[in-house]
Amino acid sequence: VQLVESGGGVVQPGGSLRLACIGSGFTFSSSDMSWFRQAPGKERELVADIASGGYNTLYAASVKGRFTISRDDVENTVYLQMNSLKPEDTAVYYCRAYWTGSYDYWGQGTQVTVSS
Repeated sequence: VQLVESGGGVVQPGGSLRLACIGSGFTFSSSDMSWFRQAPGKERELVADIASGGYNTLYAASVKGRFTISRDDVENTVYLQMNSLKPEDTAVYYCRAYWTGSYDYWGQGTQVTVSS
């Protein structure tokens, strides 16, 4: 099983980034997918979640209206489009694939830094 994130980097406040996470070794289309983040000295927090099938999404209040989660089950990829980035969005972003009661897989993380 692998989850490999990409797309992180350094961006100025107000800028945009798109994160991608490619999954392999499990049935991607059946999995619920999430993005979490963890800033230095803080606990890991849920950013966004998308259910299998892509019809149901949810977002943390702090990112609602700025971030969009989506998935491509042909490419086994989940995306996080991040717009209007703020310095407080700086964190390591992690991808998660899960099926409640069955499995729970995590990626290695990608760093996002928002700074002028």
